[in-house]
Amino acid sequence: MFNDDETQPPIFTPRLVLDHLSPSRLVTLFDEPENDIIYRDRDYTNPYHDLIDNPGPLKWRVPQVKKDVALNKWFLRWIVLASAKEIIGSISFHGPPNGNGMIEIGLGVQPDFQCRGYAKEALAGMWSWVIEQPDVEVLRYTVSATNLASMKIIHGFDFAHVGVQMDKEDGLEEIFEMSAAEFQRRHATSWRAPSS
Repeated sequence: MFNDDETQPPIFTPRLVLDHLSPSRLVTLFDEPENDIIYRDRDYTNPYHDLIDNPGPLKWRVPQVKKDVALNKWFLRWIVLASAKEIIGSISFHGPPNGNGMIEIGLGVQPDFQCRGYAKEALAGMWSWVIEQPDVEVLRYTVSATNLASMKIIHGFDFAHVGVQMDKEDGLEEIFEMSAAEFQRRHATSWRAPSS
């Protein structure tokens, strides 16, 4: 179906590997979630059925990729716990940067792995990668004020609160932003593979 099955390089953080799903793997995950081809040539497993029991963002990302495969660059990565070689969540931008250079992110971590700093680590890695991409000027994170764990994470990065929005799926959300340049100065980390 896809002529170009390229993926972005993995993002490495101290405990995680954020592995990008190719267009064909993304579509297969949505259409045939139990198909083992999704993990072919990978050294990790999906014991917690991330994006299988609850496909979450796949229902939006798959139609976007089917319409324009180039968009996949910005989309789903598994959050892999490097020590166990297990998928413990996923992370994705909502799309490419808009006309103002703003890019928004979303993520999910399996319940057994929450409150251990993995979400913050994954966000730092993704943002450190994306600020090197052309046309990215502003990082955005939206969250319900009742999601105390996520609110704590974004406050830890000192993003500015810039407003609220009504999300069709999640209801009222707080909007936080930081410029890519400010993130580069304050929080950026090396995301490339450690040298051997």
